[in-house]
Amino acid sequence: MNSSEFRRRGKEMTDFVADYLDGIEGRQVYPDVQPGYLRSLVPSTAPEEPDTFEDIINDVERIIMPGAASPACTELETVMMDWLGKMLKLPEAFLAGEAGEGGGVIQGSASEATLMALLAARTKVTRRLQAASPGLTQGAIMDKLVAYSSDQAHSSVERAGLIGGVKLKAIPSDGKFAMRGSALQEAMERDKAEGLIPFFVVATLGTTSCCSFDSLLEVGPICNKEDMWLHIDAAYAGSSFICPEFRHLLNGVEFADSFNFNPHKWMLVNFDCSAMWVKKRTDLIGAFKLDPVYLKHSHQDSGLITDYRHWQLPLGRRFRSLKMWFVFRMYGVKGLQAYIRKHVQLAHEFEHLLHQDPRFEICAEVTLGLVCFRLKGSNKLNEALLERINGTQKIHLVPCHLRDKFVLRFAICSRTVESAHVRLAWEHISQLASDLLGAEKE
Repeated sequence: MNSSEFRRRGKEMTDFVADYLDGIEGRQVYPDVQPGYLRSLVPSTAPEEPDTFEDIINDVERIIMPGAASPACTELETVMMDWLGKMLKLPEAFLAGEAGEGGGVIQGSASEATLMALLAARTKVTRRLQAASPGLTQGAIMDKLVAYSSDQAHSSVERAGLIGGVKLKAIPSDGKFAMRGSALQEAMERDKAEGLIPFFVVATLGTTSCCSFDSLLEVGPICNKEDMWLHIDAAYAGSSFICPEFRHLLNGVEFADSFNFNPHKWMLVNFDCSAMWVKKRTDLIGAFKLDPVYLKHSHQDSGLITDYRHWQLPLGRRFRSLKMWFVFRMYGVKGLQAYIRKHVQLAHEFEHLLHQDPRFEICAEVTLGLVCFRLKGSNKLNEALLERINGTQKIHLVPCHLRDKFVLRFAICSRTVESAHVRLAWEHISQLASDLLGAEKE
């Protein structure tokens, strides 16, 4: 959609809202649709090719408005999360379907998803241990619980441990900045020998620093054997798994209890939209369900509906699945795949330019849309280069530390980025590096 069409469609949407408000007294206060009405009105999978904007707007009136805002808000979310799960080829256990035990929910961020998973895992292990030993108090159990993540995991994982009141230990990553099964096993055995209770592991697919991938095929079986909850954080990289050539990066997801990524990062869905799936919805509901009388409704015990207030931290929620529905239909699966492939191709183009300049080194494998690089030399030299790059305000880079190295990160992010932009950025970086190195010699 170009800018002229965007203006035209925006005016049409203003008319749509105004017409709704003008005719609101003629609409029913309470919908007369039955629970489950929406699933039969939409396809079971996302379209491969784009739909027209007119078709989508017509479906808003035909499908959404009869159940707005409830149950359409809930039911479209359940269906969209199934659409997305099928795009990722998630195991059937993660899908809601007609009567599945799992399902998806839209959280506000990956930070919320990690916290929800940790709190659900904490409740689950506490109840299991108390059932086996009724004399155990919750406090005594909490003192011994220990969770694990890679030393490359996002800081939000550490924050989840702080909020959850449990110990979180960082597992040293290998030479490719990945958590391996042997390192996790060693830490876990050491903690068990000290009387601690391992209960929760976060595996990261596409770390923030360098887009490295923890070894699910090694970590997963250990978690299943030791009855530890395995949560997968794929906040950035998860979008790429809709492409067959990148789906292998998700191999081992079948071992996980929960999985999360952010369509608002790399799937053209506006913030906020963080997709989280669980194999057993009762694990979440059992940890967070409260039913004061003012929130009770006639269908809550029917088993026919999903009550998302039990799946998240806030009570209220927005109609976030509507924007997913629009994006999936406006682009189609093929359009979204093409968008991701283009970004990966542009990242490799920047990688190629770096390889041609012996002054630079690449610090991590380029798998998706992130390139980690630096000038060969001291950290101080690279800090000075970053200061010059960001100081000129033509492009913006965010750094990281990989072991003891200060590293610059070139991330392909913009919806409209082209090869010319990548080349322009490289020429800018190269010239600033030349200026810096020249000044160092003077």
